[in-house]
Amino acid sequence: MASSDSKESPANNPGLHSTPDDDTKGYFMQQTMFRIKDPKVSLDFYSRNTAEAPTNPTDRTVWTFGQKATIELTHNWGTESDPDFKGYHSGNSEPRGFGHIGITVDDTYKACERFECLGVEFVKKPDDGKMKGIAFIKDPDGYWIEIFDLKTIGSCRCHTPLTIALHQKRHS
Repeated sequence: MASSDSKESPANNPGLHSTPDDDTKGYFMQQTMFRIKDPKVSLDFYSRNTAEAPTNPTDRTVWTFGQKATIELTHNWGTESDPDFKGYHSGNSEPRGFGHIGITVDDTYKACERFECLGVEFVKKPDDGKMKGIAFIKDPDGYWIEIFDLKTIGSCRCHTPLTIALHQKRHS
């Protein structure tokens, strides 16, 4: 448990609301949107490396927007075959902006073995650098994805970002 004077404490983070307003009880962070070049490549990457979605379009739409966190892949038609299209800015080079998304896995090392077998590009493997036990991979459009598990993320002392977890608190 963090001490009251830690960087993450509510006292050091003015504006952080831990009690939901009655008017926002049903609100939750639902999606992150990525612009993608080729839907065939990106859908294959995400459906193979993250979670399976229903195949029926109506069921898939309801399932997608009912999840508490999803990735919306937005395709601007024609980019997949446009030789002049250079791709989108991932935010991890100048000018910096968007950083990455994170995916919780059961075991970071096993997940990374699988990613390696699938030919996924790594930004950082679990034992590279100072932050041990976490990895970063790239999706087909160059967006970074942090890979971590709940067994090791707490001991990763180098990795203490100011995080605001937006989640729905269940009310009876």
